[in-house]
Amino acid sequence: MNRRVAIITGASKGLGRALALSFAKEGYALGICARGEEKLEDAASELEELGGEVVAVRADVTESSDVERFVSIVEDRFGGIDVLINNASKFGPGPTLLADYPTDAFRDVIETNIMNPFLVTKRVLPGMLAQKQGSIINVTSEVGKYGVAEWGAYSVSKFGVEGLSAIWADELEGSGVRVNVVDPGEMDTVMHETALPDCDYELADPADVVDVFLHLATSKDNGERFEAQSFDAKGASV
Repeated sequence: MNRRVAIITGASKGLGRALALSFAKEGYALGICARGEEKLEDAASELEELGGEVVAVRADVTESSDVERFVSIVEDRFGGIDVLINNASKFGPGPTLLADYPTDAFRDVIETNIMNPFLVTKRVLPGMLAQKQGSIINVTSEVGKYGVAEWGAYSVSKFGVEGLSAIWADELEGSGVRVNVVDPGEMDTVMHETALPDCDYELADPADVVDVFLHLATSKDNGERFEAQSFDAKGASV
């Protein structure tokens, strides 16, 4: 009954999968979701091989009904939720000027990347407030702080995630529920390959940037922006 519980969205690959493995090794019970069933099942099997307790649910977290189903299953299995990591996101088309960006694709990326952390946070929040503690961590990007040509809707959406996180943090100040954002830096992932197909320099392994998330799961930091590659053990963003 003393186990801690973490929910990680988009946990079937890349950073989400690395986070799930790291939290499992720290003894967390996990609720994970993704849109792709096969890779999600592979991730769940890997976690179970480590001895982790895991609930894996195929879900589209831009849909309220899927969010409700996913979180309810996790709560029914494990009880209260201590940590939420809103990791799921979509890049959209490869490098594209805004003037040439397909309208439907722009709308899809904005909805996916902003609506999902809003919906999942909103659903998880009442339970965290009832237990007077919780850590919500939203994944951002450097292009959510500085506009960069050809990063299109993804960049715009991450500006939105940073604004959303700042408002949640301010509204929840003093409640025991903390909201922070983490920029994990450039990682060797399918998403990065889509964004920069001609990248010719070394990238971080997702497993190398998880420590800041583990720190924020139990720290007192609220409303702060962290960069994984320059994070120090004192909780400072440098």
